[in-house]
Amino acid sequence: MQSPPFLVGQLLLAMPGIGDSRFERAVIAMCVHDENGALGIGIGSLVPEIGLHALMRQLDVDPGQAPDARLHRGGPVEPHRGFVIHSDDWGGEGSIDVAGRWRLTATLDILRALAEGRGPTRWLAALGYAGWSAGQLDAEMARHGWFGVPGDDALIFDERVSQRWTAGYAAAGIDTRMLSAESGHA
Repeated sequence: MQSPPFLVGQLLLAMPGIGDSRFERAVIAMCVHDENGALGIGIGSLVPEIGLHALMRQLDVDPGQAPDARLHRGGPVEPHRGFVIHSDDWGGEGSIDVAGRWRLTATLDILRALAEGRGPTRWLAALGYAGWSAGQLDAEMARHGWFGVPGDDALIFDERVSQRWTAGYAAAGIDTRMLSAESGHA
């Protein structure tokens, strides 16, 4: 079965009552979605324990000019693996283009570039990712677990993390106060 190509470059917003507490009010930047499965980076919550400078030091990278940005909780899979979603004005080893909207890089060269002040102009860093096996995300979408909106730069890079979920729905004309995890009975 062919996966819908529109999900790459989209933001997936968790529907209320998704059924998995790890994804309550989740905002996932979708980077890969094909017949083999899907991969996205969570950008709707922050990791409280560690900032970018501490992570860079753990990886023996001098933080240099990089700001000590907060790290996003990228997802439950491989929570110690780092990813950077960034503007397309920088590309390095292993960077992948995401539908012409942004890039995803998971190699140390982006951290070094940030430290040297020659990295992308817009970026956010995350630990972990959300992953789905072949057909799994499609089934979750059919059960109304997720709602897709365009992966707008303003939502990704400008909106406050705590507001991304609500702002994503608002961009689609949906007031989150009207959403319910309960279904009605006729």
